[in-house]
Amino acid sequence: MPSIDRKKATFGVVFLTIFLDMVGFSVIFPLFPAMLDYYLGKEELLGGGVLTIFVNSIQGFAFEGDSQNPSFRLETVIFGGILGSLYALLQFFFAPIWGRLSDRIGRRPVLLTTLFGTCIGYGLWIFAGDFWILVFSRILSGVASGNLSVATAAIADVTSRETRSKGMAFVGVAFGLGFVVGPALGGFASQWSWDDNTSGIFQMTPFSLAALISFCLAVINILWLGYAFKETLPERKRNTDKKSKPVIFELSRIKNLAVRNTCLAYLFYMVSFSGMEFTLTFLAVERFAYEPLEIMKMFLLIGGTLIFVQGYLVRKFVGKIGEKTMAISGIFIGILAFGMIALIKHESWFFVSLFLMSTGVAFISPTLTSLTSLYSSEETQGFHLGVFRSSGSIARAIGPLLAGLIFFKYGSSFAYLLGALFLIVPFCFLFRVPQPKT
Repeated sequence: MPSIDRKKATFGVVFLTIFLDMVGFSVIFPLFPAMLDYYLGKEELLGGGVLTIFVNSIQGFAFEGDSQNPSFRLETVIFGGILGSLYALLQFFFAPIWGRLSDRIGRRPVLLTTLFGTCIGYGLWIFAGDFWILVFSRILSGVASGNLSVATAAIADVTSRETRSKGMAFVGVAFGLGFVVGPALGGFASQWSWDDNTSGIFQMTPFSLAALISFCLAVINILWLGYAFKETLPERKRNTDKKSKPVIFELSRIKNLAVRNTCLAYLFYMVSFSGMEFTLTFLAVERFAYEPLEIMKMFLLIGGTLIFVQGYLVRKFVGKIGEKTMAISGIFIGILAFGMIALIKHESWFFVSLFLMSTGVAFISPTLTSLTSLYSSEETQGFHLGVFRSSGSIARAIGPLLAGLIFFKYGSSFAYLLGALFLIVPFCFLFRVPQPKT
């Protein structure tokens, strides 16, 4: 077991790394409606472009419901879904790659490399005057954010089997806090526009302040990691197998049936949850005409619930009721929450359903991570957790785009009812996973 000081330093650096990845993923949520209008306006000055062609091609296919906000453009749902899915798709490709590489050469060099890539991605976003610069910055950030598997493996390195679930709940707090701060930063920064009203590929935009804040956080992270983070995987425990082949679909190589089922449960759960989570911004704009600051408050509730439930309730009760039971409870709570969101029209009940939704995911995410880790050996921790995170990443790549298309074509109520029914699939996989002995 590592010393207490070393464990605290590891937890601190990993906490900031995961927190920053979630900030990068979610800071853009409140900005999507304004982004589409901004880049469409720039293309109009140049006589058109890819976004103009995209919007014109899908007009006429949108769901004609009773929207409370006639100025809301349903095309924004698909636009945001594509950008969100791109980020997560790259996580899917690179999480197992970074995880396996860290099993061979250690966690520290991989984390330093990926955090450097994160800094470059945010730096480009500051000056993304052209739509394609924005896309390229999201590509770099998505590649680097595959380090979630490495960060999670580092926590597993410094915790015992008895305390593994509590360590993963700590990881969940970082997710929750990043999910609070990301949209909050996006909503706050949207109040100050740095657009210099010039035309060029590299220039300041109304979204540059959000990008600059994210860039500064990334710089702090890499400096802290370089100073405080000590290697958590000794050379004697590293996997020296250098045989490699494309690791896009590594699930079939997991021999442990319990680990495979937790990965599948996480995959199908995240398809539903990520799609519903991602379209919440558009649902709030459509039903309640929310502005970025109001969207920020909505995500503050979600993130605050995640932090409280994972940081207190999960850590306090997971040892008493078990990881499997807690995860199954989370699925049932999620079904109830999605059903409520689909049917309610009153704002107060909308916030109640958001609280339930957040509680459900707070129960599921750390416990499934713990189950995967507890059934893994020290030599395969990075690989198994890499595949686990990769499962979530491909789900986050599929979920937003799929939910956005259903939202666009059939309306928000149908999308959320379908999301509730889809949660039956991960329940079936999770039911087959035994409760491990710690």
